[in-house]
Amino acid sequence: MSTLERVSTAEQAPVEATRVNSWNGWDPLRHVIVGRATGTVVQAPEPAVRRDFPEDGFPLGTWGPMPEEMTAEANEQLDSFARLLSSRGIRVDRPTPLDFTQRVSTPDWEQESMFGCMPPRDVLLTVGNEILEATMSYRSRWFEYLAYRPVLQSLFESDPDMRWEAAPKPRLTDESYVPGFWDTYNTLGLGEQLDKVAANDLVLTEKEPLFDAADVARFGKDLFVQLSLVTNRQGYEWLRRHFPEHRVHAITFTNTHPLHIDATWVPLRPGLVLHNGERLATPELVKYFEVNDWEVVEAVQPASWKHQMRLSFCTPWLSVNLLNLDPNTLCVEAEEVRLADQLVGLGFDVVPVPFRAVAPFGGGLHCATVDIERDGVLEDYFPRRAGRF
Repeated sequence: MSTLERVSTAEQAPVEATRVNSWNGWDPLRHVIVGRATGTVVQAPEPAVRRDFPEDGFPLGTWGPMPEEMTAEANEQLDSFARLLSSRGIRVDRPTPLDFTQRVSTPDWEQESMFGCMPPRDVLLTVGNEILEATMSYRSRWFEYLAYRPVLQSLFESDPDMRWEAAPKPRLTDESYVPGFWDTYNTLGLGEQLDKVAANDLVLTEKEPLFDAADVARFGKDLFVQLSLVTNRQGYEWLRRHFPEHRVHAITFTNTHPLHIDATWVPLRPGLVLHNGERLATPELVKYFEVNDWEVVEAVQPASWKHQMRLSFCTPWLSVNLLNLDPNTLCVEAEEVRLADQLVGLGFDVVPVPFRAVAPFGGGLHCATVDIERDGVLEDYFPRRAGRF
C-alpha cells in the first residue's frame, strides 16, 4: 500500500454498523423509519373502510389523491421531523412511495386504490432483532409493505443478525368481513357498540389471522395486542404463537372505534404508562400493571380538535401519540402545550414538533415512525402475575 493509500484510508470516516434491535418504546433511539405523505389517497370503498368527506369533495363512494397543498404541508413537517432526529444523531430511513392511485388485485378481489406510506408503524413491528411485516386488514393496504422493501432489503444485507419476517398474507375475501357492518354498527347505541368492542365482534370475522402492527404495544417481554377494527383474535393468536418467548396479551378498551393502541395506552418509561382516560382499561389490565409497580397516569385532554380537519379520519387523541427519544425525552406535537406541561411535571424533557398537518395522512409522531434500533436488551418488567394475565 502506498503512502497516499494509507493516508486516504486513515482519513475515511468510520462506517456505523447497522443493527436491528428494539424491545420497547423508550430505550435510547438510534435508527428509525419516518414516513412520507407523497401520493396518499382517500381510499376507494371496500368492506372494512368507509370514507365520507362530502364537505371536502369526497362524499361516500368517491376516492382520489389527497389535495396537493395538504400533501406538501404534511411532507414539510415530516421532512423537518426527520431533520430534527438526524440532528440528534439518530439515523433516519424513508419509504419509497408507490403509485397509490392504481387499481390493485389478487385472484380473490380487485380494489380501486391503495392508501399511502405515511404511517409505517401500521405495517412494521420491530421485536428485538426481528422486523415483522403485518398482515394488514384493508385491501387498499395489502401491498403497502412494498414501500418499505428497499429499506428492509438494505437492513437485511447490512445486519447479519437481522430477522426479516412476514406474517401470512391474508386472502381478504368477503368471508373475512361482516357483511354490511358499518350500516348496522352506526345505528347501535353506545352500550351496544361497547359490548361489541369487548367481544371483538366488529367488522372482521375470524376467517384468518389479521392484525396491524400498530395494535401491538411493546413492553420488553410483554406484548399487549389490542383487539380492534383491524386486529382480530386470530391475529392475536398468530402473534402469540410467533413470539413464544414473550407473554402476549389480548386486550380491549371502552372505545367505540378502536384503531391502534398508541393513542390509548402509551408506555413512557419503565414503571410509567400514559392512559387516554376516555377509553377505560379493563380492571384486569390495570391490576397487572399496578401489582408490578407501574403507575398509570391519565393524560390531559387534547389541546385542540384542529386535526379533525379536512379529510382526517384520526382522533384528537393523537395528542398522546408520542415518540420517545430515550427514557427521559419525548417528542410531543407542538400545539399540545398542556400535555407537554404534564410530561415535564413527570420529569421528562419535551421536544415540541409541529405535526398537525400530518394527521389526515394517517396519524401522529408515533404512527409516522418505526424503530429500527434502540439501545437496550430484553427485560422483564412484569415479574408478578395477576388475574388472567
